This record gives sequence, structure tokens and C-alpha cells, in this order.
Amino acid sequence: MTRTLALEIAVQDPAGVRIAAEVGATRVELATALALGGLTPSPATLELAVETAGAEGPEVHVLIRPRAGGFHYTEDELVVSERDVRRAIGAGAAGVVIGALDADGALDVDAMARLRDAAGGASVTLHRAIDMTVDPVATLRTARDLGLRRVLTSGGASVAIDGIDTLRALVAAAEGGIEIMAGSGVDAANAPGLAASGVDAIHFSAKRAVSEAGGVRMGSASDGVGGYEVTDRETALAVCAALGR
Repeated sequence: MTRTLALEIAVQDPAGVRIAAEVGATRVELATALALGGLTPSPATLELAVETAGAEGPEVHVLIRPRAGGFHYTEDELVVSERDVRRAIGAGAAGVVIGALDADGALDVDAMARLRDAAGGASVTLHRAIDMTVDPVATLRTARDLGLRRVLTSGGASVAIDGIDTLRALVAAAEGGIEIMAGSGVDAANAPGLAASGVDAIHFSAKRAVSEAGGVRMGSASDGVGGYEVTDRETALAVCAALGR
């Protein structure tokens, strides 16, 4: 049977959803602040992304991450995340993307179960918190036991292509019971190699930086008001072309 490789694009706004639809992506991961690794998007951003995707566009999966930094959360942060999960699914998202670790850096099974249950049976993806754990293969098995749909992973490396041996090990350990999606630093040059590892999906952001220098410095930005990132159509098309899409 021919394996169909799914494509997921990390986007921050309806414009990114439109580009994802144009290039034929299966899903989008909707977030804000991708420069920080992604944070939970606003309710209005979520609503407009779902409207933009419509019935024929890519599935909208929402990143649930209440703050930057590590993934060991306080009770208050978990309660916020539970409510954000319910809000996302209630607004029409097809799934959520979550991750929580305990004080020892292992997957926090209780926290993950709470967030999974808040999704009410919708698709749940474990994000790259798996790459912060000592044994990603063991973490994968725990995620599968929790009934999660997929994991997003770089194979424990900063860039996915550097973690390709671990990605292959994760594919083998999944045994078809949970999807493996490779992501981090994916571009047109390395996407074919990642696809050849046997993963079920490729995740990439295809982002382009926009800078606005000058003016009064805002917050901790070193260049005035600071820059931001947008989904770049040509970058997305180049990755798709490299994968023969």
C-alpha cells in the first residue's frame, strides 16, 4: 500500500491558512509567536482561521501553550490550558497540540490526560516537548498509551534532519499505533530526506521575517518595535516541490 505523506504548516493568521490551502497542506498548526516556539493564539485569530479554512481547506489544529519557556506547568497554567483546549474545539478546530512535562523532565501523564480529556475526543498531538525528554522512544509509547493521535518531533535534535536516526527509531516503535510527524528546521533541501525516514507527516513553518527598525524601543526588542514573521508562499511551494507535491 502506498504511504501518503501528510504536510502540516505552522501558521499564525488567516493569511497563513490561505497559503497552506493553496499548496495543498493537510493541516495547519495555528499559533502565535513562532519566534518563541509558538504560543496559544487569540480567540479571534482562531475563529478567523477556522472560517478561512472552511470545509474544503486544511484542518486547523491549535497549539495550546500558555507561555514561553519549559513545559512544567503550575496548576493555574494547566487550568488556563484546559480552558483554551475547550475553546479551540468549541470554535471548530479539528484538534489541539499539547505538551506537559513533570519536574523530572518526563511526560506529565496526569496533566496530559487532563488536556486530552478537555479535547473531548478530538485529535490530540504531543508537540516537541517529547524532544526535551531523556528517552523520546519511551515518551512516544506513553503518548500512544494515552491515546494521542500523533507526535511532532525533531528526533531530539535542534534540527530534524540531525535527529533522523531517532526519527527512524520512533517510526519503528510507533508500530502504526501513533503517527510520527517530523518538524524543526525543515526546508526544501532536507524535506526529502526526512520523508524517506518513514515518518507519517512533515511539519514546517515556511516563515519569512519582517523587520521594522527605528522609533522608540518597545519592551525587550533591540531594534525599536521589533520584527515579526509571516508565512511565505514561495518558501512553502519550494518545500512542496521538493517533496513532489
